[in-house]
Amino acid sequence: MADIDVDIVTVERRFWTGTASMVVAKTTEGELGIQSGHEPLLGELDAGGTVTVYTDEGRKVAAVRGGFLSVTAEKVSILGEEAHWSGDIDRAAAERALSEAGEDPEAAAAARGRLLAVDKAGA
Repeated sequence: MADIDVDIVTVERRFWTGTASMVVAKTTEGELGIQSGHEPLLGELDAGGTVTVYTDEGRKVAAVRGGFLSVTAEKVSILGEEAHWSGDIDRAAAERALSEAGEDPEAAAAARGRLLAVDKAGA
């Protein structure tokens, strides 16, 4: 199967650009798998979601907080508030952030997303 172009951009920077055989993203409607030739769509990313990119070098998992996903037959554009590769996430710090989030749903969702990225990368 042909590869699809992928751009993951945050408010502060271009996080990752490349090609992938598949992208899996967690949206507010559920997890979505995208390959070349996918029908166009626009979706809202889950506040505590992850994005997994399958490349020739292997699988890359990122915690992407909030934002949107735009898909065409040739390209996936992910526009998030912030993103972190699973390997760069300190699990203990994410667990502390979750326990300290209290009644702040955004902080709790971001911490859950970082923990989910670490768990998915280890699987």
